[in-house]
Amino acid sequence: MQAWGTLFFHVCTKLKVPAFLGSSFAFLGGFETVANLNTGIFENMSMGEKLPYACGGIVVAGLLYLILALIVKVVGIKKVMRFLPPVVTGPIIICIGLGLAPSAIQNASSNWLLAFIAFAVVVIFNVWGKGMFKIIPILLGVVISYVAALAFNAMGMTNADGSAILNFEGVAQANWIGLPPFQFCKFDLTAILVMAPIAIASMMEHIGDISAISATVGENFIEDPGLHRTLIGDGLATSLSALFGGPANTTYGENTGVLELSGVHDPRVIRVAACYAIVLSFIPKMAEIIGSMPSAIVGGISFILYGMISAIGVRNIVENKVDFTKSRNLIIAAVILVSGLGFNGGLTFHAFGATITLTSLAIAAIAGVVLNIVLPDNDYYME
Repeated sequence: MQAWGTLFFHVCTKLKVPAFLGSSFAFLGGFETVANLNTGIFENMSMGEKLPYACGGIVVAGLLYLILALIVKVVGIKKVMRFLPPVVTGPIIICIGLGLAPSAIQNASSNWLLAFIAFAVVVIFNVWGKGMFKIIPILLGVVISYVAALAFNAMGMTNADGSAILNFEGVAQANWIGLPPFQFCKFDLTAILVMAPIAIASMMEHIGDISAISATVGENFIEDPGLHRTLIGDGLATSLSALFGGPANTTYGENTGVLELSGVHDPRVIRVAACYAIVLSFIPKMAEIIGSMPSAIVGGISFILYGMISAIGVRNIVENKVDFTKSRNLIIAAVILVSGLGFNGGLTFHAFGATITLTSLAIAAIAGVVLNIVLPDNDYYME
């Protein structure tokens, strides 16, 4: 559903924003809450039976993006962006990358040798590669390290925990042609009240991601095609995905790292990739082959991708000449960094009978925006 959502997002954003939508982790807490509901219609339901109701809540959450998009359109992007100057967006982008760092370490630790091969291949082709090889270092890293994994597996080598490097049982059992699983969502007020408020967190993440993509590409996508259009695209893509039982969509921080590393910023390439993903979704065997990729390979490549996202945040601060001799700017950046990296499990609270979980990035964004408003001497002005 992310591939379809990506194409829909591109249509909404005038085919200008090079973003590939992925699954949002912000709603995981909401799924857990709905799964544990045991009153009313949920009293005798299994977890599988409750899932469509959680998806119904995500449909409503996606539609809430339209409200923020309307506010942005009516108020004007210049007035909105006064609340999101570089002293706020820069540290948020840094948090996006550093927040993903533990995932890279965890994946790589399963087999450090494979992770190093993937890492080294990407670095070698990105720095010393010529022509086509220079713009596809990630693909080369995946392919070459996967070939190495095949060789290591054939020699009887194992992962750090003793498990096999490769497991092809799923590949052998999968069909060549098949429909991806889906189910229609269902609606219940209780589930909606659990899931819908999480849109606050995902919308803050969206703004951070679009700021990061803009800084990477060197285009101001917040002004053109406009933040209201990116919000509409992301929100409606989320609703359409959940309508058929899929996860919430997000503009995906990893996408920023790929853009920076490959140097390929053409949105048409993203759309071609989405089309490939749609075709592959109807080939279960190919999906299992991709799924058989050792997590260590993902970890090795993520070492670079996630670090580059944070580096982009630093560059955003430097290029906009944020003055850190001013205490207000230091305080804003400090609180954003501590909030974005400190709240590992997010912050969960109860309001109006609903359980709301704010991700660490959402907390950081809200704290940064509030401090930027409260603390005096805002020295950032949009032309």
